[in-house]
Amino acid sequence: MTVNQAFRYELDPTVRQQRLLARAARHAFHWGLAPCRRPLNAGKPVPHAAEPHRRWNPEKAQRSWVHGVSPCWGQEALRDLDRAFANFWRDRREGRRVGYPRFRRKHGRRDSFRLTGSIKVHPRSVLPRVGCVRTKETAEKFRGRILCATVSREADRRYVSLAVEVERDDPQPVAGPVLGIDLGLKSFAVLSDGSGLESPKSLARAQRRLRHRQRLHSRKQRGSRNRRKSAAGPARLHRRIRCRRADFLHRTTTGLAKTKSVIVVEDLSVRGLIRHRHLSPAIADAGWGELRRMLAYKTEWYGSRLIVAPRFDPSTKTCSPCGHVKPEMPLAERIFQCEACTELDRDLTAARNLASPVAGSSPETVNACGAEGPGQENGLVKPAAAKQEPSSRKLAAAVGNKRL
Repeated sequence: MTVNQAFRYELDPTVRQQRLLARAARHAFHWGLAPCRRPLNAGKPVPHAAEPHRRWNPEKAQRSWVHGVSPCWGQEALRDLDRAFANFWRDRREGRRVGYPRFRRKHGRRDSFRLTGSIKVHPRSVLPRVGCVRTKETAEKFRGRILCATVSREADRRYVSLAVEVERDDPQPVAGPVLGIDLGLKSFAVLSDGSGLESPKSLARAQRRLRHRQRLHSRKQRGSRNRRKSAAGPARLHRRIRCRRADFLHRTTTGLAKTKSVIVVEDLSVRGLIRHRHLSPAIADAGWGELRRMLAYKTEWYGSRLIVAPRFDPSTKTCSPCGHVKPEMPLAERIFQCEACTELDRDLTAARNLASPVAGSSPETVNACGAEGPGQENGLVKPAAAKQEPSSRKLAAAVGNKRL
């Protein structure tokens, strides 16, 4: 099968190349944004999206330094500008309070641009259009076609991400059990087999050092060179936190996708949950959305299957042994006390409820490779004719690879 896979390398540019990379990320975007903000502020219609593209080719001929980077980076920056205005008008129609697209700061947090066209990769250098920028690690020889390259900056380091169209062998069905995953904060995840996953809590563990570095930075005089240098301290620590979180999620999702035939997760509204005034830092540090995104493509790579349970399925309020549904289950109540049978941990009960409808179905109904078998239509499992519990019926009707 043909998939798009990204390969990321850290760059080691020279001083001249650093100036070109930093300048290329903002110049064309600002050049196209300036004539659009004037009519917006005056209440006049914005020029058509194709107008900046027509004026860019004669404009870049007057700037000699543009040819030292790439002839296509300006077009990609103008496409980003078109996308920014499209998102702006869409949010305004939906009633959200958003501002106009803004100019990019010279030392801002986001500093990236794309390159398309002919991109060559050498063992220790990439991006020949910028003068063969060296990499700090040996680059692979890709068997596929390189679609584009994205150059980005994180703290004081620059990276290049190559989007490659590669051919992967068709995966074999994983002969493993069905697994239900209940996500949480006290424990990152409780699995239906009784085990659990502990989160590294990268942000919480680095909170003391992060406060110290931010305090030192806030005491520097605004606009001074020392303040600009001290900004690298918190930025490096934030980059380390992101790397630790991503490493944990990659190891977890790869292990699950290779050993479990079917993985069932709940459809959490992370955007709504993160608004909680007390739990928002812990929810953002957990990375629930990134876990689901990684499982979505890794299950396709390794031959397993991802199922997303309905958002309002009462998995936490349902007793897994007998199926009794409680009317209310407060968050402070950590033990599920069933009036009919037994007491269980609420997270373990929810994980078993997520896996029980899939584990009880026939092999022909649920195909681990995602192919359509008897009882399937467009990748969705049809509900069985036999009488089922309400939660099972909802889950069986919503089976499919949905991405966050």
